[in-house]
Amino acid sequence: MNTDELEFATYEAERRVLGIQTKLHRWARDDPDRRFDDLFNLIADPAFLLVAWDRVRGNKGAKTAGVDGRTAPSIALRTGVEEFLDELRSQIKDRSFRPLPVRERMIPKAGGKLRRLGIATIRDRVVQASLKLVLEPIFEADFLPCSYGFRPNRRAHDAVAEVRLFTSKKYEWIVEGDIKACFDEISHPALLARVRLRIGDKRVMALVKAFLKAGILGEDRVLRETSAGTPQGSILSPLMSNVALSVLDEYIAKAPGGRATGNWERRKRRAQGLPNYRLSRYADDWCLMVHGTRADAQTLREEIAGVLSAMGLRLSQDKTLITHIDQGLDFLGWRIQRHRKPGTDRHHVYTYPAKKALRAVMAKVKTLCRQVGTNQSLDALLRRLNPALQGWCAYFRPGVSSATFAYLSHYVWHTVWRWLRRKHPKTAWKQIRRGYCRVGSWPTSGDRDLFNPAKVGTTRYRYRGAAIPSPWPTTG
Repeated sequence: MNTDELEFATYEAERRVLGIQTKLHRWARDDPDRRFDDLFNLIADPAFLLVAWDRVRGNKGAKTAGVDGRTAPSIALRTGVEEFLDELRSQIKDRSFRPLPVRERMIPKAGGKLRRLGIATIRDRVVQASLKLVLEPIFEADFLPCSYGFRPNRRAHDAVAEVRLFTSKKYEWIVEGDIKACFDEISHPALLARVRLRIGDKRVMALVKAFLKAGILGEDRVLRETSAGTPQGSILSPLMSNVALSVLDEYIAKAPGGRATGNWERRKRRAQGLPNYRLSRYADDWCLMVHGTRADAQTLREEIAGVLSAMGLRLSQDKTLITHIDQGLDFLGWRIQRHRKPGTDRHHVYTYPAKKALRAVMAKVKTLCRQVGTNQSLDALLRRLNPALQGWCAYFRPGVSSATFAYLSHYVWHTVWRWLRRKHPKTAWKQIRRGYCRVGSWPTSGDRDLFNPAKVGTTRYRYRGAAIPSPWPTTG
């Protein structure tokens, strides 16, 4: 199959997959108690496998091999896409497909700790992607609006906007949730039990369980069993973690004072001295906002610990904090805090980049200036620096970030100029400026300028909440 034929086949496959996903989503939405009993054939459907392959191939990890040493480009070059998918489909259909262990890779975290990343084989990634294409529309019908992480059409800004909105409406006490090793400790029996509420096809359940139990080949080349958790880096893991953590969403929403409580009932509860609360969750990071007292927040924290324990999860007692909005909190890289508006007596809740996030991007700038040797051109440095700065500023643009951007701009300017001085230790500053600047003293290389964070305009991110559109049409 040549490139043009593959592109056309992929386009037709995407149309077919979208149509089936729309039906699955509509059926799940219209009947919350429906269990789907005949999904296995969809996972092995040529259209689903082709779309799954296209997404795996387009992922930035496509050139990273699993335990079998194969990558997406090597499969396309040596085996051929059509032959690879035909073989995979046959294995799924005759149920001879068995997931291979994921390859462990330890990724450094802040504070010197390590995070375990599981790299699956390409064949396993394609099957997981096909499985996700089938399961996601069904579970998306059940997920609540307060959940934002790893869900279509949702982003971290939505979760932050929700915290800002409700803390501005007297939900002043916040429980900052921290779950210990969430992806590593999810109970398999509890997770499968929740999946089974919607999925009645035993063949699909067996496939999900097989991926959970596939094992890990450690960096020390020792094979370890997986009795709990879902590997970070797996295509299926974000969906499975949302299924597991939806117990928290449902508990908070349905309990008295939660999202399901009407306006009149909430006013009555406050008149009686009872708390109301709202949850905003992005994957395993969550904030519980309480319209009540600190004691109410402490009680709810203990209740949540009990809810999560049913899924095999534990709250970190040291990191699960109770904070007042006037003290402020860090959430998803943002600092959210209530301040007095300068020049007035009014107080507002503001969002701006957290100091930890600023230190991280400054450290990255410093690291890149060390990695790019002075024997290379300034253009080589700018090709590394600019995308990092642009991405960081794009994330923090919807906030009160101008002062932070100006500070970062000043730091970047000094760091790059120190790099230039190291590159030309015997050259006068004025000569360096003439050689590397078009106007003023801002570094330039050819047609490429050093990205200037101070010139990034800020904006306001509007809270969308339940108005976030589904990727599958809900009419019809």
